[in-house]
Amino acid sequence: MAGISIRNLVKSYGSFTVVPDLSLEIADHEFVVFVGPSGCGKSTLLRIIAGLEPITSGELYIGDKRVNGVPAAQRDIAMVFQDYALYPHMRVYDNMAFALQLRGMPKSDIDSRVRQAAAMLHIEAYLDRKPKELSGGQRQRVAMGRAIVRNPQVFLFDEPLSNLDAKLRAQVRAEIKALSQQLRTTMVFVTHDQIEAMTMADRIVVLQGGVVQQYDTPEVVYERPANQFVAGFIGSPTMNFFAVEWRGDAAVFAADATPAPLDDALGARLRAAAGKAVAGVRPEHFQVVSANASGIPVQIKLVEPLGSDTLIHFEVAGAAAIARVDPSLKPKPGERLFLKPQPGKIHLFDAANGRVLP
Repeated sequence: MAGISIRNLVKSYGSFTVVPDLSLEIADHEFVVFVGPSGCGKSTLLRIIAGLEPITSGELYIGDKRVNGVPAAQRDIAMVFQDYALYPHMRVYDNMAFALQLRGMPKSDIDSRVRQAAAMLHIEAYLDRKPKELSGGQRQRVAMGRAIVRNPQVFLFDEPLSNLDAKLRAQVRAEIKALSQQLRTTMVFVTHDQIEAMTMADRIVVLQGGVVQQYDTPEVVYERPANQFVAGFIGSPTMNFFAVEWRGDAAVFAADATPAPLDDALGARLRAAAGKAVAGVRPEHFQVVSANASGIPVQIKLVEPLGSDTLIHFEVAGAAAIARVDPSLKPKPGERLFLKPQPGKIHLFDAANGRVLP
């Protein structure tokens, strides 16, 4: 098994630079997820690790070996693709065994590895079927099985769940996480779905424009986002943002000068930032309070019942916002509520560059 070291990596296509200058260390046995919007460079970075894209400049190590220019077949990695990439004319067994047959491995060893992987993925009953006879989830398990039998140093996953329905995605997601704990192999997973990133990763790489915005555990990325982009990308529904200012001797919402619920410490940070900032509050960090508890008065515009909780849509100082509330409140459009951010749950970002305020 091996870690991955990326040092000052640059990837350009002609005059267009996808990854400007990226350095990253992925530890041995670690499950790391690259996440970000379309076009952020996450799949390009994965393909570079796989050896499917050349590096413009910089260095890439898998374990202790520098692999710049090393062909994909010689990197001892296994990749699971979005579209499964199975051989349609072969049985499941042969799809899983093919790479081992090319290595000249003894038939008994091949059979042992294939059946062990099939048992791990619960696809023993499908070994004699062809891919067209399988569901999408079953095909994805076969693709994972084909990777597992190779016993590589590194597993790479390129948005492998995007073709599955919501229920199956959740199931296969849990299976991949369980596999990572069972196999103890370095895994790199690419997705645009921040829920997948949060639930699967040991650490998350949040990318935008080929630049690492934050690299940390899911808990830290969620609770202490490095900037406004990360705060807005991680979390569902997304974080609410409000422009705030320090006017006179109080913090107010910039749009209408109504009082903003910042405590003394946040007020001091706001003043230190030239009196202007962006305040962020996650929907789940609002609490419903009484009218005399210094809450923000809001009028409900839309209600989304989700069963275990309810989302209410409203506006604060002209900005659209969402709060997650207890369904027992039975909120209705047009009703008036008082909301207050939970203590310690307001984030402040620089109004000019989006970085979290110190």
